[in-house]
Amino acid sequence: MARILITGASRGIGRATAVALGGKGHEVIATARDVSMLDDIPAAQKLQLDVTDQASVDAALARAGRVDVLLSNAGSTVRAPLETIPLDAVRDLFELNCFGALRVAQGVLPQMRERGSGQIIFMSSIQGRFVIPLIGTYGAAKQALEAFAETIAIEAGHFGVSVHVLQPPAVTSGGAERAQVYLDDDNPYRPLLDKLGPFRAAPVSVEQVADAVAATIDAGSEAAFRIPIGETAKSILAARKAAPDDALFLAAPLAW
Repeated sequence: MARILITGASRGIGRATAVALGGKGHEVIATARDVSMLDDIPAAQKLQLDVTDQASVDAALARAGRVDVLLSNAGSTVRAPLETIPLDAVRDLFELNCFGALRVAQGVLPQMRERGSGQIIFMSSIQGRFVIPLIGTYGAAKQALEAFAETIAIEAGHFGVSVHVLQPPAVTSGGAERAQVYLDDDNPYRPLLDKLGPFRAAPVSVEQVADAVAATIDAGSEAAFRIPIGETAKSILAARKAAPDDALFLAAPLAW
């Protein structure tokens, strides 16, 4: 069984995956900013880890020891048009979703490279391949994350490290409900917010995402690089791939 470090394990996808992998006999290293939120998770280790803080990452990885698999899951989203979103909010989102993921990957790569084996799984989104109005900052961060993942796959693959990007659609994780919204009633883009419902239709469950993570680990280096989760993700990404680059792919559902 593998030793699997999960970032953002306190709730949502991270929590469900920690429970599922622990149930399969893996040694789960569950991490979160607030380690007390991990109390009821059946993990081999429970560590405080803030992916935006280098000292926190270094301390957690020193305590974790061997890591066979990294599930880079910590992240958040916002709702705001790019015209009016505070740039500090953009920086914070990239720090968590993108730079934080790279920070932890940098921490585990040396040991994986030296062993000649390891697996890094990045939790991306269908928005890693296209953008949705008012959620464009999140999409931009996920697309940057996927670019990082592609590069690591090429660079570290030479040393026996496999890299995989999971792409769920909307997930019943509560993340959207917790999203910071930078849209007051006077914002000219406010009517768009009510048009986002179709993009959260037919969400996948956190358990479905956890199953996809487990299958990716079981497949090891044979797993695909990009892995859409669920039929909704597969159909949307297939349509996006088939569409011309200059197509306003998402314009019709958002007529306003």
